[in-house]
Amino acid sequence: MIQLSSLSKRFGERVLFHQVTWQISDRECVGLCGPNGAGKTTLLLMLGGFDEADSGSIVKPSGLKVGYLPQDGLTHAGRTVYEEATLAFQPLLDLKSEMNDLEARLGDPSIPSDEHDQMLARYSDVQDRFRMQDGYSMDLRVATVLAGLGFSQADLGKRTETLSGGWQMRLALGKLLLARPDLLLLDEPTNHLDLDARNWLESFLADYPYAVILVSHDRFFLDAVVTRITEVNLKTLTDYPGSYSHYLTESQARLERLREAKRQQDEEVARMRQFIDRFRYQATKAAQVQSRIKMLEKITPIDVPPERKRVHFKFPASVKSGRLVFELRRARKAYGDLVVFKGVDLHIERGDRIALVGPNGVGKSTLIRLLASVEPPDSGSRLEGHQVVMQYFAQDEASRLEPDLTVYETLAAGSPIHMVPAIRDILGGFLFSGDDVYKPVRVLSGGERTRLAVARMLLRPSNTLLLDEPTNHLDLESKDVLLDALVDYGGTLIFVSHDRYFVDRLATRVIEIGGGEAHVYPGNYEEFLWHKQHAEAARAARDAGEHAAAEQRPAPPAPSGPPPIMTAAPARPAAGSSATGDRETRRRTVADARRRERAIAARRTRITDLETRIAEREQAIKAIEAAMAGPGFYDDREAAQPVIDRHQVLMWEVGDLMHQWEMLVTLVTEHEEPDR
Repeated sequence: MIQLSSLSKRFGERVLFHQVTWQISDRECVGLCGPNGAGKTTLLLMLGGFDEADSGSIVKPSGLKVGYLPQDGLTHAGRTVYEEATLAFQPLLDLKSEMNDLEARLGDPSIPSDEHDQMLARYSDVQDRFRMQDGYSMDLRVATVLAGLGFSQADLGKRTETLSGGWQMRLALGKLLLARPDLLLLDEPTNHLDLDARNWLESFLADYPYAVILVSHDRFFLDAVVTRITEVNLKTLTDYPGSYSHYLTESQARLERLREAKRQQDEEVARMRQFIDRFRYQATKAAQVQSRIKMLEKITPIDVPPERKRVHFKFPASVKSGRLVFELRRARKAYGDLVVFKGVDLHIERGDRIALVGPNGVGKSTLIRLLASVEPPDSGSRLEGHQVVMQYFAQDEASRLEPDLTVYETLAAGSPIHMVPAIRDILGGFLFSGDDVYKPVRVLSGGERTRLAVARMLLRPSNTLLLDEPTNHLDLESKDVLLDALVDYGGTLIFVSHDRYFVDRLATRVIEIGGGEAHVYPGNYEEFLWHKQHAEAARAARDAGEHAAAEQRPAPPAPSGPPPIMTAAPARPAAGSSATGDRETRRRTVADARRRERAIAARRTRITDLETRIAEREQAIKAIEAAMAGPGFYDDREAAQPVIDRHQVLMWEVGDLMHQWEMLVTLVTEHEEPDR
């Protein structure tokens, strides 16, 4: 379908692509991966025709329709949301307008019969084209896509200039999906989507009938939609068929092979140079020396990407909180006429890992602000437990950084003394290296500020974290640094994130927010979806049973007087529909069973991980206790105190990990009991 032939691109001295040959076929969905600055966005711009290659060519079929969604920056004005979305069907709108004009003119009796016949023929032709292009389903398609992306019915009549930047990008994405270009180019399409909208977009792209190339830092999203991963690195493109998870395994194996080949090449080159240097001036070896010089000239050095240091970081130790961390009692919160919470009761204990989910605008950030005491409830109460040391990471945390401090000074300010040596490692894990650490905050981009704010959070001691979308603008490796630190975090965690992988790895409870209420579900996000689908299936079955019972009731006697107005009776199932229903029921049952198995497997993995961490800490405790039992340990109180403090911290961590382990084992046992 599209082919890159010997394509090269550079910016100044920096070469992004050199002699690249690559192609994509129809119905493929390709995910572009690679380090920041490798050229992913540049490649999308060249494929979309917004940038040109320095040499080589991009071969496209004639008439190919290309659609491109940038990361941000698109705005709309002058129309309603619905009117703006329908512009995706401009050719159909033109046909519809022509049909309306012809209908109006056909009703004019003064038009001569010959012209009238020509107009009828034209009207028939336009109507056929309109029907063949599904023009009559245009309104339904617009409503479906906008609803999938989170727009409510009331939003459709809003003026586009009143939308925030995130909703502007959602509208731009909706227009692009409605237009259905032959090649769809998406640069971070999930940046402004909540979990429900991401799930809908996954389904839409899985059924998309044309080619898709996308960049995303959401590994769950990539696993769900891509058919292959193309790595952008080392001035070239390397394909890995399959999902992102498969790419991680295969790319690591390829990297190991590349390093081994590089090592062997370096050894061979060193041997040749040694031979040349040793026998360069001996006439009897002249021919052999010249032969090796020519061989060296023909060798193409193997490029190996620099090994990025993987940062494994633990939060600094803090005092242990009481068993109760937060409690809300009949908490109500409203902004003018908008009631966000009617009267929420919520109980959060030490060690809970809670994900707040729900569409944008339902109150997730409001609930976090109530828990963090940034805003008080209008009525009801908020209770805070004993010795709660809290950190609150707001959505706009990046804007709160001191603009005149450098990157390094931002992390050093307020950091415990013993954590200062880790600052460089932390900055490297969040893509600040070399002289970047001396940049003032005011010159950083929005994404860089967010990464810096997350890095600062990791250096401050706490036993309770409230995180409002901390993963926004983080690349995959930076997310892994944060995720690994949070997995090892021994305190209480309450967070909002639209990254499915992030939520699944961390959450042991899910709170769904909506309609002024907060409903608590045990387990991770996969299990939350399973609970929701079972509840919906049970409700549908109950409604179907009530409908069937109503049909079987005898009709009431006809009243005297005029006959009632007749309404159309509900259509009865056609022959064979019961078999179709049975197949659908079996399909849902199998799907539910698979989801349940995945959820239990995820819990078992989490249990195994907790057991490993508990064993490691218990081993460390034994070693410390052996040292504490040694003669003379308490003679130097100043030297002994850090060891005693470390012993206390480990004991607290074991207690918290055991609490999490007990909760997960109980949940797994409850799920397995019905099967016995």
